[in-house]
Amino acid sequence: MELVEALGLVRPIVGGCDWGARSACILAALYPEQVRALVSVSGYLIGSRAAGSAPLVPEAERSWWYQFYFATERGRQGYASHTHDFARLIWRTASPDWAFDAQTFARSAAALDNPDHVAITVHNYRWRLGLAEGESRYDEMERRLAAFPPVQIPAITLEGDANGAPHPRADDYRARFVGPYEHRLIEGGIGHNLPQEAPHAFARAIIDADKMSN
Repeated sequence: MELVEALGLVRPIVGGCDWGARSACILAALYPEQVRALVSVSGYLIGSRAAGSAPLVPEAERSWWYQFYFATERGRQGYASHTHDFARLIWRTASPDWAFDAQTFARSAAALDNPDHVAITVHNYRWRLGLAEGESRYDEMERRLAAFPPVQIPAITLEGDANGAPHPRADDYRARFVGPYEHRLIEGGIGHNLPQEAPHAFARAIIDADKMSN
């Protein structure tokens, strides 16, 4: 919420995909008076380390192979040495029908060259597995999130019809949204990175979420 306040935004619409969607869901759930509406790719993405500590069935665990890879020093070194190759593999796996070209990948991959990127990424996955400590000043917030607070403000969730990344079923998180709500399945071979693969659908959802809040 500090970023929203620093930017001088008044009751903004928040939206995103993956880590961005998780941040947007947290803002929507914890600060309903300060956020107008939510657009979230793959739905309600608030989690907790306690809930995540229970092992999944083997097929599901296999989908999260990189979490276990990053838990090791070998994984950290491997990611640091092959960051762009790793990202390209994830893009192909998570969006199997997306025929992105080299220029499209390069524009996004430039962000991976941030000197803090590897450390932040590895720490996040280790924290999820209980292998690293988080910021203690957020402990109370984490306790609130562990109760899976509902989203009371207007919300639209989106999912691509060809998302190859692990993601929940829409029916599994429907009850988390208790305000005005709509779920949209975006067809046409749309994978995990929906805002980039289907930008018009994502922008349309932002506009429609704004209308839902009026």
